Amino acid sequence: MGRTSAIGQHEGTCMALYEHVFLARQDLAQAQVDTLAETATKIVEERGGKVVKTETWGLRSLAYRIAKNRKAHYVMLEIDAPGDTVAELERQTSINEDVIRYMTVRVDGHEEGPTVMMRKQERDRERRSDREGGRGERGDRGDRGPRRDREEEAA
Repeated sequence: MGRTSAIGQHEGTCMALYEHVFLARQDLAQAQVDTLAETATKIVEERGGKVVKTETWGLRSLAYRIAKNRKAHYVMLEIDAPGDTVAELERQTSINEDVIRYMTVRVDGHEEGPTVMMRKQERDRERRSDREGGRGERGDRGDRGPRRDREEEAA
């Protein structure tokens, strides 16, 4: 069982691909959220797995309140690991008081490049910058000129 095959995996252990998303409490600092992601990575790597990619989606609103939280920090890990490693990761995640929800899904393959959530954030950022810059306060409409007093309108 200790032999290694040509692709570097131990024979007898089945490596599978997973996406693990967890939601951390809204009152945590970004550094604390990053530490949670590092801890999850350490758990996976200590048990023979590999975290292929980590994405922090930021502080986002929840659809409904969870444990008095209206928002949560979203973090996604793409994992290549055996099932028992993922079970241990889920066990330790469920114990952590800073994590309010988590979900692990087995996938056929990891997405190349940024995930849909990261592309959406970039698209939203571009739209916001287009709206704020380059068009002026009134968009493509010109200025209406000086405002007339109501008394002039009444006469």
